[in-house]
Amino acid sequence: MKSFVALSLAMVSTVAAQRTITVYNACPFTIWPALFTSAGGRPAQATGWVAPAFTPVTFSVPSDWNGRIWGRRDCDFSTNPGPNSCIDGGCNGGLLCDVNTGTGVPPATLAEFNLGKDLMIYKGAGGTDFYDVSLVDGYNLPMRIDNNVNCGIPSCPVDLGPNCPTLLKGPFDSTGFPVGCKSACTVDALNGNAANSPNCCSGTHDTAATCPPSGVTDYSYFKGNCPNAYAYAYDESSGTALWTCASNLNAVYTVTFCP
Repeated sequence: MKSFVALSLAMVSTVAAQRTITVYNACPFTIWPALFTSAGGRPAQATGWVAPAFTPVTFSVPSDWNGRIWGRRDCDFSTNPGPNSCIDGGCNGGLLCDVNTGTGVPPATLAEFNLGKDLMIYKGAGGTDFYDVSLVDGYNLPMRIDNNVNCGIPSCPVDLGPNCPTLLKGPFDSTGFPVGCKSACTVDALNGNAANSPNCCSGTHDTAATCPPSGVTDYSYFKGNCPNAYAYAYDESSGTALWTCASNLNAVYTVTFCP
């Protein structure tokens, strides 16, 4: 009886150590979602899959999962599978993003999770889920993160492509429609200027004090259209970039593309 009870408790503990995430493609076209694990255990879910219009995929992640989820557009993995297999958001590995280097090519809207953490920079925040919709790597699809326990809802529900500032606009699909909007940091990186950039909060701009939003090119375009999203590297000061939820609520999160 004692060993049975111990086994039962171990099974309950294992179950409790899992959290549930649903990824729903509400777009009227096919996308290729992807996920990348930065820390914590890796989910059993594949690191990339095809999602026809209006289809969900639900999977479990470890209770300490730290990672990102994003969508890829206009993909063809039949030749040279890799980061250039999609018009945006592609990753090393092709359909299945490489577990070590497959973080996705900007521009890409990101759903970021850091579950069950006690982070020193957030004093007294032990047992907290941190999550956000990030435009730090630019934008390629509208996104929202819902939950079932009435915690905050980060989102970027607007298509930022058509009105994107000219220097940031693109890439473009075969019809010439902009399916992305690059961040100013991405443009600096493409031009070889990312090492010391106020847009990337790098070099002499690598602290919140030396990298205010006023110094980030077109910050107001991203934050003005998507106030509940992370618009640049030190956007916590806005109060609507990084969202939290008590881990003991065991929130079930739903990442929706094209909400």
